[in-house]
Amino acid sequence: MSKATKRKHVVQEILDDFSLPKEGDQIVKVVCSKGNNLHQVMTAGGELFLVSMPTKFRKNVWIKRGDYVIVEPIDEGDKVKAEIVSILYKDRIKYIKEEGQWPQAFDKKTVMSDVYIPEDLLPPSDDSGDEDIAPMVVNSNRVQPEYQEESDESEEEKEEEKES
Repeated sequence: MSKATKRKHVVQEILDDFSLPKEGDQIVKVVCSKGNNLHQVMTAGGELFLVSMPTKFRKNVWIKRGDYVIVEPIDEGDKVKAEIVSILYKDRIKYIKEEGQWPQAFDKKTVMSDVYIPEDLLPPSDDSGDEDIAPMVVNSNRVQPEYQEESDESEEEKEEEKES
């Protein structure tokens, strides 16, 4: 089978397969890519672990942070606990939600910077009507600018006051 034919069949399988997760499979969210076809994922319960991408998906389908995938547990390794079975796109996610098998934790709007934070760890809200706005998070990797208060007096007026 040529590369083009293989790619066509793999993409067709992902886009047209609307099957539900099997017994033992999990729906997880991709947190980040670790390289070498390994991805760190998070379960609905907040557990983080590594998953591997099978050979048939490599160089044929790409996933990014924030995508949802179905994984199947494997017993072979300590760090890599599962293998990706399928990649979920909008239509398939909608279908799974209609069937009632979508994890409720992924529905909540408690996602900040693509990292899931359980509701019990979020600060209490003041019910000001801004329910969709996440609390401000300061990026510690950037230098925070320091602001100085400006007065209405000009420098010349200050110097005149000092002289008198």
